[in-house]
Amino acid sequence: MKKNFFTVLPLVITFAVIFAWQLYVEQPTPTVDPTTNQTTSQQQVDHNPATNNPQLLAAYNNQVAKLQVKGQGIIVKILKDDLEGSRHQRLLLRVNDNQTVLIAHNIDLAPRIANPELGDIVEFYGEYVWNNKGGVIHWTHKDPRGNHTDGWLRYHGKVYQ
Repeated sequence: MKKNFFTVLPLVITFAVIFAWQLYVEQPTPTVDPTTNQTTSQQQVDHNPATNNPQLLAAYNNQVAKLQVKGQGIIVKILKDDLEGSRHQRLLLRVNDNQTVLIAHNIDLAPRIANPELGDIVEFYGEYVWNNKGGVIHWTHKDPRGNHTDGWLRYHGKVYQ
């Protein structure tokens, strides 16, 4: 019984922190439909997206194994493609002051981001997987089998899915 309690406790804390942050602290940001690029709110997006991902910070701090997330970050490193198994384009994004995540974008199922540049902003919707380096975001594409939530990347207004 104690083992189950300590297994579930980090998840409960994570979701409580995320809920409290969204309810009391986080300012509303525009919601954009990636397929139509239509904004549903006229409020400005924070000009410093590197500090605007409390959900990712909580997931990292609580070592959450898997979590569907939406966010944005600044490209700090462009890595070589991972060519083992399914091919993945890899970008390192700063998503919080002291956190980076690896974007692993499956280029066998979705188009690659054309000519990404350091310092540019990438928006994402995908599955976060914890690791001690900040985490990985994958499933940034449509699932051809329909078993997983579809994800996407947005770069310079273009959606890569």
